[in-house]
Amino acid sequence: MTTETYRLDEMICFALHSASRAFDAVYRSVLKDLGLTYPQYLVMLVLWEHGELPVKRIAEQMRLDTGTISPLLKRLEAAGLVRRDRSAEDERSVTVRPTEAGLDLRERAVAVPHRIAEATGLELADVTELRERLQRLTAILSAADLP
Repeated sequence: MTTETYRLDEMICFALHSASRAFDAVYRSVLKDLGLTYPQYLVMLVLWEHGELPVKRIAEQMRLDTGTISPLLKRLEAAGLVRRDRSAEDERSVTVRPTEAGLDLRERAVAVPHRIAEATGLELADVTELRERLQRLTAILSAADLP
């Protein structure tokens, strides 16, 4: 039986991990003036797109569990950017919506995607193709039926 060895820089998982960390660093710099972390920015993107949502739906949109989302929402609420309310129909469900300050922040955040795109140095068509390939990869891996 032979044992193959792989170099770290040949692993797609490491390339994705490295790119993710590099994106985090760029986002940290770009979002500093907004007072948001990258995960908080993603929550705000979801709320700016959909308005009021249950915590469960926000977690689904971000591909995270509700236990991971809850501390983010608490910090955003403490910053005055979102409001959390228990559902009148189901006390177990909490809905979240952006406050006026949260909606105002959207205007200040409008340049973020452009600054990130510039930082990549890629053409728009390349960014689009890369995003589509990564979305396909995510769907395939999510559907993988591994033991």
